[in-house]
Amino acid sequence: MKHILNLLLAACLAGGAAPVAAQSASDYVQAEILPGWRAADGSHVAGLRLTLKDGWKTYWRAPGDAGIPPHFDWRGSRNLSSVQVEWPTPSQIRQGGLTTIGYDRTVTLPLRIQPRRTGTDIRLTGTIDMGVCKDVCVPVNLSVAQDLGTDGSGPDPVIVAALAERPYSAAEAGVGPVTCRLSPIEDGLSLRAVIDMPSLGAGELAIFETGDPNIWVAPSKTRREGERLVAETTLHHVAGGSFAVQRSDLRITVLGPGSAVDIHGCQAG
Repeated sequence: MKHILNLLLAACLAGGAAPVAAQSASDYVQAEILPGWRAADGSHVAGLRLTLKDGWKTYWRAPGDAGIPPHFDWRGSRNLSSVQVEWPTPSQIRQGGLTTIGYDRTVTLPLRIQPRRTGTDIRLTGTIDMGVCKDVCVPVNLSVAQDLGTDGSGPDPVIVAALAERPYSAAEAGVGPVTCRLSPIEDGLSLRAVIDMPSLGAGELAIFETGDPNIWVAPSKTRREGERLVAETTLHHVAGGSFAVQRSDLRITVLGPGSAVDIHGCQAG
């Protein structure tokens, strides 16, 4: 993890955004839990609302050329089995010759929460480590806590709107065959993906995730070839040495101007 952070800080410096010592998190961003509602299946839908100061941005789960991916720790909670973050479609943010992926406005991250015991209250307590940037890049640590009851309150329109901003699934977007070719290179693997899908507009970008935080994925080169999107990148293990990637574990997000498509897995090709 220390090696990864050093790489990210070096990338920030290359882009002209100098990191500074963290001050109070509230100088840049505020966080709160929107209580949400209890669903019919016993799960709970809540929201993590991040309010950024004017001009500041924060990062998506895969931050792009430079940035710190958010990390969530919910271990202080009670009656909690799991928390799944639902990510609204992010934007491509260009600064200093780099492209990062994130949000430059207030954003609500829907949370799908499974309690250990259905029908009883949940105490959601967590810490969030994340990065925010303007002219400087700042790592911040935020603490949140909220009681989530079973009182039958209806859906929160703010959370519902955030859920509606999620990327389309491959089926919803009319994605056809998706093939990936992995080839060994001197210090890792090269990856070439061919995606049969309708265009999302100018400036499409394919973002790859492997599911392994120890594998660093370089920014992809993405281009259109008619009805197909072709994206090429390289993969590197932070510890060096050889490693393997399963095509079924690859996650590809195609990001366009105002919309995105979430693709899980690909076939050999």
